[in-house]
Amino acid sequence: MSGKKKFVASVVLGSLLSFPAFAAADTPLTLSDRAAILQALAKEMNANYIVPAVAKRVGSEIARKNAEGGYASAASTQAFSAALGSDLRALSGDLHFEVKLDERFRERSSAADAPRRAVAGDRRVQAVRLGYGIEKIERLPGNVGYIELSGFGPADLVGPAYSAAMSLVAGADALIVDLRRNGGGSPASVAYWMSHFFPLGDRRHLNDLYDRPSNTTQEFWTLESVAERYRKPVYVLTSARTGSAAEECAYDFQTQKRATLVGETTFGAANPVSQYSVGHSIVVAIPDGRSINPITKTSWEHVGVKPDIAVPAAQALQTAHVAILRNLVSSTKDDNERTQLQRLLAMVEKGETETPVYTSTKKR
Repeated sequence: MSGKKKFVASVVLGSLLSFPAFAAADTPLTLSDRAAILQALAKEMNANYIVPAVAKRVGSEIARKNAEGGYASAASTQAFSAALGSDLRALSGDLHFEVKLDERFRERSSAADAPRRAVAGDRRVQAVRLGYGIEKIERLPGNVGYIELSGFGPADLVGPAYSAAMSLVAGADALIVDLRRNGGGSPASVAYWMSHFFPLGDRRHLNDLYDRPSNTTQEFWTLESVAERYRKPVYVLTSARTGSAAEECAYDFQTQKRATLVGETTFGAANPVSQYSVGHSIVVAIPDGRSINPITKTSWEHVGVKPDIAVPAAQALQTAHVAILRNLVSSTKDDNERTQLQRLLAMVEKGETETPVYTSTKKR
């Protein structure tokens, strides 16, 4: 079996924090070039795709299309890559398949090999430029914390930033985690993030990833090394765009009964993938693993994660905020605080916001 680079796909929508890609020059392909690429692709799929029967069928259909001249117009690496990616997704029904050009891709002899220094540096630069996937931190009216995560980058890079973000909302009476624009990333980073939401000593088994090529299963648990912990109510926002590792995050919150999910059913892409070279700088992302939740013994593959409160994604934030304020109104024992919360609740229900005041009320 050839070497590979393992990562969890961010679907076609997601964050590229977990694996930077570097485009290659678009070069011509002959008929024999295309045949050799398809032969290499079939070999990798048959050896590694998580559903062997589907790999065999899809490989046969693509080979038949090529024999009938169906790729004759795809006479360059760029055009052929695009056509292959589209066909792999359509024929398999698996949206994790992706084909791209990457002249810097080099397969490794084992998954344990250290990444090349240049790629590691690129990953760090990209993670920093994207704010470690932390799109926004805010304190909403009623002392409600809000954090939007746009992607789950490499855990060694984003973990400390997650803890820093959580320290900023530590005093919030409830927290909203927004995953509506999150396409996925690293399962290790999901485990790091989830560790903030359980007491120290309460270690939780979150997810397992089965890898077909090695016939091994990796377990993901919350981490005792994460010091910042949040014990108050959590609401998680989802959309049809929420994919892959972001779906795992939502599913973990739901199956561990730690949060209320608000929004839309997620994308439905659970299985991890690896990058495989098939020649001419063409790299194919092949799903070669399976997510297995330790509680449900299944995953969200093809079905998505269903919210507890179903509303259009655009209304999810308001819906969650209203639900939180209603709970705070009913639970407070302070009359003045209740009056203030009721005023804020009425505004949020109407979609109104307080007008900022930039003038002093004191007289000179």
